[in-house]
Amino acid sequence: MDRELFGREAVLEGLAPRLVGLPSSGFQQVRTEHAEDLPVVVLTGGRGTGKTVLLKQLRTHYRGRTPVALIDCEHRDFAGLPSGDPRAPYWSPVTEALSVLGEQLGPPVHGAGHIEFPRLAAGLVAIASTGWDPNNGQRVRDEALRLGMLVESGSRLKSTGRGWVVKVAAKFAALWTGVPPGLDVIVESTVESLLEDLFNRGQRQAANWYGEYPGAGGNAKRGLNLLALQFHRERDADARALAERHLVGALRADLKSAYAGMGKLRHVGRPLVLLDNVQAPLGRRLLEPVLRDRAEGRLDQAVVIAAFRGYDHPALRAARRCLLPQVTNATPWTRSTEVASGALAVELTGLEPEHVRQMLDREDPGMRTPPLLARGIHRLTEGRPLGVALLTKAAGQAISPQAAPSIPVPVPVQSSSVDLTPGTLLGLPVALREDTPGRESAAELLGQLVHPARLDRLTVLAAAHDTADAEALAAARLDHDGGAAGVLPMRALLAEEYWGTSPDHFIGDPFLRTLLLHRLHADSPRWRDVQQTMAAHYPDGHPRRLHHELALGQTAFTVARLRDTFRTSDAADWLRALRFIASAPLFGPSDTRRAVALGRTDAEQVAPDGTDRVFHLRIRRLLYCVWQLTDLLTLPDEDVTEKMGDELGQLSALHPTGNEVLWQASRSWPQAVREWRAPQTGDGS
Repeated sequence: MDRELFGREAVLEGLAPRLVGLPSSGFQQVRTEHAEDLPVVVLTGGRGTGKTVLLKQLRTHYRGRTPVALIDCEHRDFAGLPSGDPRAPYWSPVTEALSVLGEQLGPPVHGAGHIEFPRLAAGLVAIASTGWDPNNGQRVRDEALRLGMLVESGSRLKSTGRGWVVKVAAKFAALWTGVPPGLDVIVESTVESLLEDLFNRGQRQAANWYGEYPGAGGNAKRGLNLLALQFHRERDADARALAERHLVGALRADLKSAYAGMGKLRHVGRPLVLLDNVQAPLGRRLLEPVLRDRAEGRLDQAVVIAAFRGYDHPALRAARRCLLPQVTNATPWTRSTEVASGALAVELTGLEPEHVRQMLDREDPGMRTPPLLARGIHRLTEGRPLGVALLTKAAGQAISPQAAPSIPVPVPVQSSSVDLTPGTLLGLPVALREDTPGRESAAELLGQLVHPARLDRLTVLAAAHDTADAEALAAARLDHDGGAAGVLPMRALLAEEYWGTSPDHFIGDPFLRTLLLHRLHADSPRWRDVQQTMAAHYPDGHPRRLHHELALGQTAFTVARLRDTFRTSDAADWLRALRFIASAPLFGPSDTRRAVALGRTDAEQVAPDGTDRVFHLRIRRLLYCVWQLTDLLTLPDEDVTEKMGDELGQLSALHPTGNEVLWQASRSWPQAVREWRAPQTGDGS
């Protein structure tokens, strides 16, 4: 989904223009920061925080105005080759990535011509020659032609380049008459042909860069030979890493050379290299050579902006760190003696409520959605851009029948804003493109946030509170999917994906947990089984048992327990238990909480024998007040908010020791709801 970005101006209008030297639009040059030594910018954040969209927006803004390339380090093209693929001897994710980067950076831009990559081409051709099959001349010609594009534009390669390819293939075939030649002979012959038959004088001089390869002794041909042979030693990780490091350096050296002197490229922005998902092994193999070379003084002018899923990594421990707003007007970066200090890790913060309002206004220009819906979406998603974008789009399509998508599930499309809440939006369809049918918003979000192979297991575990009861739940309800043994891998996955933690929930992130529980509730029998299993895992009266009974709609015992423990419990502990129990999820259109909270059902209630009816109903109303007001899927209700404060105030006079705590809660809890915060007791818990 290609969407307009909000809340990312610090990068689009600040950091990137200062590093590239061009604004996000137009050709007026911007004063650059860090004239010689540039930081590697690493955008950090969890899933759905907008890292990929931001990189794509940078590419869109700068494409055609300065050399720019974007690759996804998790893309299947870099994952590996099928078993038996003939390219295996000379292929690695790094060589493939560098080839793609060179192809994207090479085309002409406004005011400047094609960029040549003679160093990179020479290294890749030398490596490729180690795996060419003499009996497959066509493959030799195709691969040589593809890599030759890094040196010459298409028009010239069609003439002189094709002649070189023919000569390479002929020389290569001639080597295989009689005893098969050694790899060093093959590489030497290929490099010799490349330098003499295709490269011009300037390109041959560029290739002399390989004379600096360890052990080359200043001889470029020897350096290329060593590069290819060490790369070919696949089982020697250090040897291949050395070769790949020099290939990364070759790309950077070619870019630096293209900008040297008085060439036209001096009048455009710095080259922009965008790397997505650098937490993947390929990302580290691309970034570490850049960081290490720059730390050792081999500088270049390439602007490298990478996206890292997460917030921390051993390779970034010494990186300079800052939050997104801090790069708006200046880049807070200086290098220290640590190699990783060459990186600037910029954490992408959540969107602000005003950004959410702007995004909703874009989808609903007639402002027909409820006034509080934007804040409700922000509270549910915590400003996570993916969630905000999808839910605001769903809202806009819901109140515009002509824009509403078709959807292959039985979910009605709203034609009025009356019932639009964050909860109803999860069940509404959203179409990301005009040519595709709509899909339920919650399902679309989970499809982008959770791998399909893990979705069913996490859906069940979303009801758990800690590892122990997650294992009990998995043993009872996931015996077909690994049972209890599958819990620890899921816990590790959540940590690796940098989802938040919580002492009260196995899945700590409220947004992800809500999406998963929404999916679980769609399967009514499974929902009931899971909630009953969790309730039975705890003794009668335990807050976690009451939490799950409330999720099943069983309220009588919860009210009784809160009533009977009110005077004997510490007031702060009682409030914490109330708040936790009332965090039980409630899905579906049947929601009577407001009516109960406001006392509209009191007349039909019969208090248990031997209890104070007024006190019993007060506890019941308070439970329903807190249950509704702390539900992320509802919108605040001022009448219910006032009622919650009144009930707490009345109860404060009835507690033997907790008058002050309850009185403070009667003031602070309604205020927290009005300020879109979670109510807390006096100790902040």
